[in-house]
Amino acid sequence: MNKEKRTEIFTRLRDQNPEPKTELEYSTPFELLLAVALSAQATDVSVNKATRKLFPVANTPEAVYELGVEGLSEYIKTIGLYNSKAKNAIAMCKILIEKHNSEVPQTREALEELPGVGRKTANVVLNTAFRQIAMAVDTHIDRVSNRTKIAPGKNVREVEDKLLRLVPKEFLMDAHHWLILHGRYVCTARKPKCTACIIEDLCEFKEKTSD
Repeated sequence: MNKEKRTEIFTRLRDQNPEPKTELEYSTPFELLLAVALSAQATDVSVNKATRKLFPVANTPEAVYELGVEGLSEYIKTIGLYNSKAKNAIAMCKILIEKHNSEVPQTREALEELPGVGRKTANVVLNTAFRQIAMAVDTHIDRVSNRTKIAPGKNVREVEDKLLRLVPKEFLMDAHHWLILHGRYVCTARKPKCTACIIEDLCEFKEKTSD
């Protein structure tokens, strides 16, 4: 795919949604960090249901740490893998309190040192909370990048690196959100909704659907 096509694709996505946002509900960097960590192998909908009850009670590292693993588990037990996520979250809060003055760090290295925080979670926090250019590649973004040929890659890291290199600079800050939403609602896994797609004529996917 050439640069002109990529520019037109992201121009259309931006025109359709000028200020894209994550669908996770949060009001502070810590709330976002915890929500993203909880969303691994779970839906944003399920995480939001849990955090709507949790955050009014505990939405700081100290308050969540005070709940303990069992206490936190009660709030997040509707989320997949909640036991291990609760253990990681409590350990994460302890490190934030002891090493970071209860503040969410703004570097990838420090974020990835936190239990339960991998590269993708760190990228979401850096991009969404701190407005740093970062590309959090999940299954949706990986699928859209490969199907459309915007940035095909053999694995998520290769796709991430290609997107950072190939997406025109003016779109880099919000490209992650546009791609994830496009993959979630239009370029879906089993059957992409090609006839309803605003970039269908630019997409290089060979097996487009016709209904």
